[in-house]
Amino acid sequence: MTITYSSTRGGQKNLSFREVVMIGLAHDRGLFVPDSLPTVTSEELESWRNLSYSDLATNVIRKFVSEEDVPFEELKRIVSVSCAAFRVDDVAPVIEMNGHFILELFHGPTFAFKDVALQMLGNFFEYFLSTGSNDGRLAILGATSGDTGSAAIYGLRGKKGVDCVILYPNQRVSEIQERQMITVLDDNIHCVAVEESTFDDCQRIVKSCFNDKSFRDGVKLGAVNSINWCRVLAQTTYYFWSYFRVTDKYTSVKNLNFSVPTGNFGDVLAGYYSKRMGLPIDKLIVATNENDILHRFFSKGEYHLYDIVPTISPSMDICVSSNFERYLYHLCGDNPSTLSSWMKTFESTGKLTIDGSLLTQAKSDFLSARADTDKTLQTIQTYYNDYEYMLCPHSAVGVNSIHQLDLAQNDTVCLATAHFAKFPAACERVVNPLPDAPDELKKLKDMDIRRYYCKNDVAAVQDFMHSRLDERK
Repeated sequence: MTITYSSTRGGQKNLSFREVVMIGLAHDRGLFVPDSLPTVTSEELESWRNLSYSDLATNVIRKFVSEEDVPFEELKRIVSVSCAAFRVDDVAPVIEMNGHFILELFHGPTFAFKDVALQMLGNFFEYFLSTGSNDGRLAILGATSGDTGSAAIYGLRGKKGVDCVILYPNQRVSEIQERQMITVLDDNIHCVAVEESTFDDCQRIVKSCFNDKSFRDGVKLGAVNSINWCRVLAQTTYYFWSYFRVTDKYTSVKNLNFSVPTGNFGDVLAGYYSKRMGLPIDKLIVATNENDILHRFFSKGEYHLYDIVPTISPSMDICVSSNFERYLYHLCGDNPSTLSSWMKTFESTGKLTIDGSLLTQAKSDFLSARADTDKTLQTIQTYYNDYEYMLCPHSAVGVNSIHQLDLAQNDTVCLATAHFAKFPAACERVVNPLPDAPDELKKLKDMDIRRYYCKNDVAAVQDFMHSRLDERK
């Protein structure tokens, strides 16, 4: 079976999985999406119920990857090796708490949900480079608001043929998030604090580099942010996994709701694709903090840029959601001309507005809620005091949202996206003393570091990359 992908803006069509993973961002500035979505029948779904997480992931991902791109046995190996990096055998435990469920996605190397996808992406990169892609060389450029950077670094450290450059806004990630990045001293890892910047500035630099053909081709540029299709694909598995674990316990439950704390829209988009494949999902909840551009869109149809407000959930302090273009493409009927027009308007005015039937459709696809700092802290405090369970500030946004929407019930799963110990300063405001942090996080403060600084400027970043890559030749 031939499985192909095309850009949301129509400039690149019918590419293979291998090609879209290696390219990352389409050359027309669009994002790659499947040309058709595979489906899962109820019989096939039920046949997956008792599979291990690794085998389930292999079966889900196989539907999007041609045998010519990755032979089945190789795919199975890549997924198995990726899952072996987690501290628990089932990768993503599903636990019942206060009448609803919590999906723990923080048992990977960096204690954040992004490990699920980035362990896999790193192994796909290594396989493709070893089998002829890019003449065996790849220069990754990524931006992070906190967790993507460390997860990418841990997924790519020591990988043959790969250099990894991660940009992050100086002094706008938590201390532990930064130390997880700058304590990795492998020669192929380069962590860059971008001065006087926000995450959106860092992401803008990344996209500008991808749109510079001479630079992109010269350094053999690749992407690890969720603009890379592999990231979204890898995350679909845990929606299927959650469905099985909840319905194992409650056989009367037929459809699940998922609450997803999100800034870049990639995690909840994986749930949207899972639902379209046939997974019995009822409501997908987009949970935001004060940086609520997505909540404003799904409640009022207004995707309008505001200035970023620093919060206690910094990984969600994002105004331009990189993955949102994929959903907008589907919302406008998979029409690249319409999507391109929408994005041109947004990029020139900072505003994209929908109403009428389009807004009705968007509201039927997603619910949304906004949990500010006070609500987030209250939720952390309540869950610890009443249930002895610690939520990180991001996970607490998702949990608070289901209480706002009156969906705290046994068919609802909240995605817990990071370990609380990555955000001690925030959590200590309502829980003091905190429970012990994992040893892996405790020891970060005593480890050697390597960090670079760079101006908030595309040319400065490109110069930095050239100098580092030249040294590594």
